[in-house]
Amino acid sequence: MNRTATTVRNTSPWAWILTLYVAEGLPYFAVNVLTVLIYTELNVPLAEMAFYTSALYLPWVIKPFWSPFVDIFSTKRNWVIAMQWIMAAALGAVALFLPAPGFFATTLAAFWIIAFASATHDIAADGYYMLELDPHRQAAYVGVRSTFYRIASLIGQGGIVMLAGKLEQTMAPSDAWSVTFVVLSAFFVIVALYHSRILPRPASDRAAEGKSAAGIAREFVMTFVTFFRKPHILAALAFMLLYRLPEALCLKLVAPFLISARADGGLGLTTLQVGFVNGTVGVIALLAGGILGGLAIARGGLKRWLWPMALSLTLPCAFYCWLAMAQPENFALICTAVGLEQFGYGFGFTAFMLYLIYFSRGESQTSHYAFCTAFMALGMMLPGMAAGWIHDRISSLGIFGGAGPQGYVNFFFLVMICCLATFGVCSIVKIDPEFGKKES
Repeated sequence: MNRTATTVRNTSPWAWILTLYVAEGLPYFAVNVLTVLIYTELNVPLAEMAFYTSALYLPWVIKPFWSPFVDIFSTKRNWVIAMQWIMAAALGAVALFLPAPGFFATTLAAFWIIAFASATHDIAADGYYMLELDPHRQAAYVGVRSTFYRIASLIGQGGIVMLAGKLEQTMAPSDAWSVTFVVLSAFFVIVALYHSRILPRPASDRAAEGKSAAGIAREFVMTFVTFFRKPHILAALAFMLLYRLPEALCLKLVAPFLISARADGGLGLTTLQVGFVNGTVGVIALLAGGILGGLAIARGGLKRWLWPMALSLTLPCAFYCWLAMAQPENFALICTAVGLEQFGYGFGFTAFMLYLIYFSRGESQTSHYAFCTAFMALGMMLPGMAAGWIHDRISSLGIFGGAGPQGYVNFFFLVMICCLATFGVCSIVKIDPEFGKKES
């Protein structure tokens, strides 16, 4: 007993936070980013691709509904390791099914397993972090935690895509992506083995005692009811669902636009180039915009910066309209346009995340914040499911010169029109002028 306690006490958070939060981020990006590229490259129709890959957001939408039950079955540590093994197996299944006939249905089933395991892993990993570290160390390592989740973003949207693109130079796309998912599966096998040995066993990490599933369900219902009784709930829900509407529509079609042939209205980039422009230039610009947004709000408060950030989030969508109309061949110019759009999105997204914190304040803040993030995911899922269908219906109309079976011009102009929804919800939310300002 003493030996175990000593081992726990001497295990530095540096030994597990890094790997834990890379492991938390990678499957999210695999499910929500890589699927779009894979199915587009393997010629899944655009409407089907957008619908089914957007539906994969569902586990993150409904995550608050089963998160309380993670507390009563086993420990957070066991949940973390079990989910990593499940994700390793499901990623391996994707690798196996991709080159086979009927790959769309089989790989989609595997991605559903990854999505539910990843959402559950999020619950367990964040809970484990709070149990293992005291409040002082939680604050000390929160920056490390965020940094390595962002590194997972760079790996997931950049490095992995570029690896697949490099492999595509010598093999078929299905085989290239299959090898890539073998690498991802092997990573999770290694991480699961490593965490089985290295993760400390905090004394407070145990299944909830004296709590039943029925009791937790009753508590959950009461928390749910208090959430919907909060002041200005309708305006808040509208804001959560519609503030990011332009980006939600764009998200599922940007990668297909970048890799589609020029004759079909796209830019004709290779997978390797897409990994660089979206996953490296785009992600770095996104993070820079987010950092600047946080500094701005700390100086002036959320209310003061809401409209500038809403404009920053929406107006750069015009870069995609220009790219679709001009179809430039200069790769540096394409990188610049995408980088500026992502910088604007990162700056504008800061206001959205801070508003979720603002609205969650008060009793049951943690649970209410979970509900807010669920509506955030729903606001991305529903428009994304319709994006491909909308594109197919308006691409042949020739409204803005974007006629053709794969015309993107009309679609991106429609996205610009949807910016009005963002402005509309910004005009109705109520925010304390002092919220977000750094205390002097």
